[in-house]
Amino acid sequence: MRKRLGILHKNSAIPALNAAKYAKASVRDDTLSHPTLPLGRESHYPTQYDPGVLFAISRGDSRAALNLTALPFHGVDIWNAWELSWLDPNGRPRVATAEIRVPADTGSLIESKSLKLYLNSFAMTRYDNRTAVQNTISEDLSRCAGGTVTVKLAGHDDAAANAVRTLPGDCLDELAVSCEQFDVDPTLLRADSSKVVHETLHTHLLRSLCPVTAQPDIGSLAIHYHGPKIDRTSLLQYIVSYREHNDFHEACIERMFIDLQHCCGAQSLSVFARYQRRGGLDINPFRSNFEPDVQNFRLWRQ
Repeated sequence: MRKRLGILHKNSAIPALNAAKYAKASVRDDTLSHPTLPLGRESHYPTQYDPGVLFAISRGDSRAALNLTALPFHGVDIWNAWELSWLDPNGRPRVATAEIRVPADTGSLIESKSLKLYLNSFAMTRYDNRTAVQNTISEDLSRCAGGTVTVKLAGHDDAAANAVRTLPGDCLDELAVSCEQFDVDPTLLRADSSKVVHETLHTHLLRSLCPVTAQPDIGSLAIHYHGPKIDRTSLLQYIVSYREHNDFHEACIERMFIDLQHCCGAQSLSVFARYQRRGGLDINPFRSNFEPDVQNFRLWRQ
């Protein structure tokens, strides 16, 4: 994560949690049972370009649980697609990776399995060049998400840009801590208002569950903040409390952002998660109220 990017903005009002909806968010969401939702179902894999398989999920429900009427953050969901392939006009396979950036202020997130099916549908479709593929993906995903989604394709000649990096700041993982709570509990968080600091902390112990399939989502997390010094033991306990929490990657990070503001009084705050890939895709949500953007880099498990 870039440090000290941008200008400090006035802190947005911190909304109170909707306790009833907040509690329900820890339970597997059986309302995500739309008959066309591909996640958790046996799916037909299209062999020709098919944008019709894309499935949008409104961000509104998860944000309603946090009483978010106006967003106290900006950010982006960075998707990396590692298995993109298509045919050139002569039928010769072409391959690339794709960096997909979905702004946090789009109305919907894109369901991950539907994106996998969509990208796989390029495999037997002919395109004149890489730019045509890139533009097609950008247009389709922008339509699905309800906002401008940017796409950048890269080939083997860009491999140096995918070098493995490390997260900035101090790692929490070897703290001597007892963890007994395994569903989200923001009351674990503590901060010392007599000590105001500017620091970056990270962990590789993030785990949550898919709200549809209950499969584990594993990742790393960086928190960059200015404000009352957060007790590191309590922070790690709080992060571990997501271990059996059912929610999408993006919603988990937004909940963390709100909890750290609400419980710790962080004035300037960035929360950045990098999840391991599934189905050739990894999802990396970034939320901040003071850093304008974040670099996309690979971690050791990506």
